[in-house]
Amino acid sequence: MKRLFVAFIALFAAAHAPAAEQALLNQARAEGKAAFYANITAVEPIMKAFTADTGVKGEYTRISSPKFVATTITEFEAGKLLADVVQAPVPVLELLKQRGILAPYRSPAAAGYPEWTRKDDRIQLFGIEYMALIYNKELVKKADVPKRYEDLTDPRWKDKIVMPDPATHPSTISWLIGLRENVFKSEAEWMKFLKGLAANRPMFVASLGPTPAPIASGEKLIGISMPKYIVTQAPAPLDWARLEQPLMGTPRAIAVTSKAPHPNAARVFVDYWLSKKAMEMMAKDVGEYVLAPGVFPPIDGMDKARVIAIRELSDDEIRKWGGEFKKLFDVK
Repeated sequence: MKRLFVAFIALFAAAHAPAAEQALLNQARAEGKAAFYANITAVEPIMKAFTADTGVKGEYTRISSPKFVATTITEFEAGKLLADVVQAPVPVLELLKQRGILAPYRSPAAAGYPEWTRKDDRIQLFGIEYMALIYNKELVKKADVPKRYEDLTDPRWKDKIVMPDPATHPSTISWLIGLRENVFKSEAEWMKFLKGLAANRPMFVASLGPTPAPIASGEKLIGISMPKYIVTQAPAPLDWARLEQPLMGTPRAIAVTSKAPHPNAARVFVDYWLSKKAMEMMAKDVGEYVLAPGVFPPIDGMDKARVIAIRELSDDEIRKWGGEFKKLFDVK
């Protein structure tokens, strides 16, 4: 009898789900639009598809990571936050959650995602800002392509490496600590790697964005960069080193704001963003590593790569390690 009751409830819920979804969509259309604050780039195709498929206008405002927290909190406290939905690295959303800026929402579109991506009832992970060793495939012989992170310390790469500034770039600081916690077996091995990398005198740039250009031009041969540039910078001669060790990156997440001007549209937008269609667009058109099951960027071998989300560092840890790396890498 109990089993029959459970089965009946399941069938009842399934029958009424489309009606509930349609009701939410109708309410979202009545609100007219969903405003989206994000630090991710090249998502305009998803915004256009969202508008076309739902009849709700998607408005996208890009805010860089360093300005994201200050901008959002300032607008929220002034009662002028326009964002219905926010997307950012998890540490940023955690700070916004602490200030009461995020609302509870469990999207049904995330049902197939790995359990660990549902951080809590407010923050849903959807991707990893993965980093890797990117090289110029026309100028670097296959035999010379690194097989381990330690290979970056080989003197062959002296003055031939580009990477984001390890003293100031949060994702790179987190990535280097990720190596310490997930790759190297001891503190001594990690420090040997860092000193060897520093001895090869990398060129430092402000962020990940400028890393592919000097590799593609041949000014540098290899860099600590992002595989997605193989897609977005095509036909530049870029490839990625298929290491024996995991690729790592900071997790990306999305959330609804607690005082969303268009709360129903916000939920419809999150549902759409997490859908397979949107995640396939992000993976295939932008080269992002997403967490929707079975969806991978069109980068040879990436479907077999082990990609892990690294630990979220606190602001104090970022400052501390940024200072340590400034001295170790002799950043001017």
